Amino acid sequence: MITRSLTPPHQGLSGLPLLGVALFLIVVWGSAFTMVDVAVRTLSPDWLVGFRMSFGAALVLAYSFIRGHRLPSLRDKRWLWYAIMGFTGASFPFVLLARSQTIVDSGLTAIIVGSMPLITIILAHFFTNEKLNAWKLLGFIVGFIGIVVLFLPETLSFTLVQDWKAQILILIAASSYAATTIIASRAPETPSPLAAAMMLFMGAIMSVGWALSNSGLPPIPDTAALLCILGLGVGSTGVATVVFLWVIDVAGPSVMARINYFVPACSVVLGVWLLGEALDWRIYVALCVIIFGVIISKFGGAD
Repeated sequence: MITRSLTPPHQGLSGLPLLGVALFLIVVWGSAFTMVDVAVRTLSPDWLVGFRMSFGAALVLAYSFIRGHRLPSLRDKRWLWYAIMGFTGASFPFVLLARSQTIVDSGLTAIIVGSMPLITIILAHFFTNEKLNAWKLLGFIVGFIGIVVLFLPETLSFTLVQDWKAQILILIAASSYAATTIIASRAPETPSPLAAAMMLFMGAIMSVGWALSNSGLPPIPDTAALLCILGLGVGSTGVATVVFLWVIDVAGPSVMARINYFVPACSVVLGVWLLGEALDWRIYVALCVIIFGVIISKFGGAD
């Protein structure tokens, strides 16, 4: 999660350029779940996140410096804000997702994470001026039904799927992302590139510290894990963040909201195509219902 841009959006991205950027972000973010699934087969989830955050932070820091921004003094209060967001919006949910994906398929993980905007609506009611209305509440209820479907077995009996504990962790990760959007709305004003750099930098420090304390010294990844680390760190966390900030600046946040609708679907397709993940009726129903719930909530003015 990244803080809002302080630059007023310009409607300067449309047509084929917008389509190209949208496809890039959808594939890069959708494939992140696929790459995590592959990497955790031979690399501990803790060090996967540590490596991912380190590469991503280095790239975004370089981008921020190129844009003319410099890190503030350590006495600056913004460090505390972005340390919190580095935890809630990166290091903490990344670890939860990586650990969950040792059990749960990548496509299913992406669908549950896709419920984040609905969770944000509820948190915003209590912690911001964006209050619930009928459309927002209806969207949340519809989306919540989609989440419940994923916890039911294929036979629709009143029992839970075997991996329900891992799915709970994914839901907690989505809630952590949602909390980050609320925190970001209250954070001191900071140019987006610098905010992203500070957030990922602090997240990387926490991620590496956690990996060292919990999993020992970093291992040497095999070829597959190394390629996934580079894809996640440089692509999904680094380059995608830079492109994300650029799109917000030139086209506005509503464009990003529409792009995000397609990320879970992309992840499901990649999981089936590349990893041979199984599809059942719950995946189709939950994906459609959760996206429908998010769309309904937009009628209520949800950002």
